[in-house]
Amino acid sequence: MKYFDHVEKIEFEGKDTDNMFAFRHYNPDEVIAGKKMKDHLRFAIAYWHTMTEDGSDPFGAPTHIRTWYGDTPMETAKNRVEAFFEIIEKLGAEYFCFHDVDIAPQGDSLEEFFENLDEITDLIKEKMEETGTKLLWNTANMFSHPRFNNGAASSNNADVFAYAAAQVKKGLEISKKLSGENYVFWGGREGYESLLNTDMKFETDNIARLFKMAINYGEKIGHKPQFLLEPKPKEPSKHQYDFDAATTLAFIQKYDLEGDFKLNLEANHATLAGHTFEHELNVARDYNALGSIDANQGDLLLGWDTDEFPTNIYSTTLAMYEILENGGIAPGGINFDSKVRRSSHEMDDLLLAHIAGMDSFARGLKAAARLKEDGFFENLIKERYSSYEEGIGAKILNDEVDLESLSQYALQNDDIQLKSSHLETVKARLNDYLV
Repeated sequence: MKYFDHVEKIEFEGKDTDNMFAFRHYNPDEVIAGKKMKDHLRFAIAYWHTMTEDGSDPFGAPTHIRTWYGDTPMETAKNRVEAFFEIIEKLGAEYFCFHDVDIAPQGDSLEEFFENLDEITDLIKEKMEETGTKLLWNTANMFSHPRFNNGAASSNNADVFAYAAAQVKKGLEISKKLSGENYVFWGGREGYESLLNTDMKFETDNIARLFKMAINYGEKIGHKPQFLLEPKPKEPSKHQYDFDAATTLAFIQKYDLEGDFKLNLEANHATLAGHTFEHELNVARDYNALGSIDANQGDLLLGWDTDEFPTNIYSTTLAMYEILENGGIAPGGINFDSKVRRSSHEMDDLLLAHIAGMDSFARGLKAAARLKEDGFFENLIKERYSSYEEGIGAKILNDEVDLESLSQYALQNDDIQLKSSHLETVKARLNDYLV
């Protein structure tokens, strides 16, 4: 069965097109900064928001019209695979991502869940071979079920830890089966509700134990994806241990996980942490730990994870600049961890929303490439720190001074002249690259 027969494969038609089902800016084979646009962007479609989101919220019932529901959970799961790969083909995306519970019903036991996963991933593998689509990453959902009420690896209950370990083991086997390029851990409930009854060190030690088990098992089965941690400060936990990029990098360093783990950063999670997306990308890049990104945006008027499709060109430009400065993002990619709005309830909105997001990142890429080609930020930064290029500044960088010699210098040069940053003009000039 086809679910989008009325829509042809979505092609690039340019910004003057009136065709809703066309790219206005994303031209996959256009060469930007020495690489095809599709190779810079490595777009991935998220299974969860695309196939399982129903438009419900705490105040209202589902609104989304979906035509893939069958008479049984497994029939629905199989129909979703068919529809999902049709969406991927229409969009021309080359990658996808999923949680284990997205693709298969959990059934009445862990054994039944694993059997369902085997059956559905057999079907997914067939579709991957038919379409040439690749698995960017998969992960285990260890936060939705009530058993994870107090966390997974961080749970106070050892049986829950064991259950989580079993899911991770199966996830890595699926990753190998589908040739996954990355494997993600998102600690949705790896955090605490109250410190009154929490031993943080005990819990984070246990999280690290699970991660090291995953590394060892990957080596045992001959599969070494890039492992990724995804920071988020709160929601659903009051305080999550992977609060932001810096906190997560400190965790990686503390438990000697460098070389095995990098970061999967999400724009909306950065907002919740009180950061910009480009800040989080920059922090990760400084530690050589920028692995992949989840593309979405939050509503700054709302205090939760709204996961809107990215349409803010300012944000996508600065994000793509960080990625270009990183030398690219492979083997990671740009995964649309985004959901259509409650009022965007028609099937076609799944395609239209992804078109909007892909076009927005394409525009960001083109603007970022122009900024880089012109040396816009490089020249600003070079000028700002020019006092370190010679004289006392050069001596500081070359470690040729100490507190005594710097104090003597300062006593003789205390009439300090500061230059204006002209920051308003800088922002105005940046706007010129966005239009």
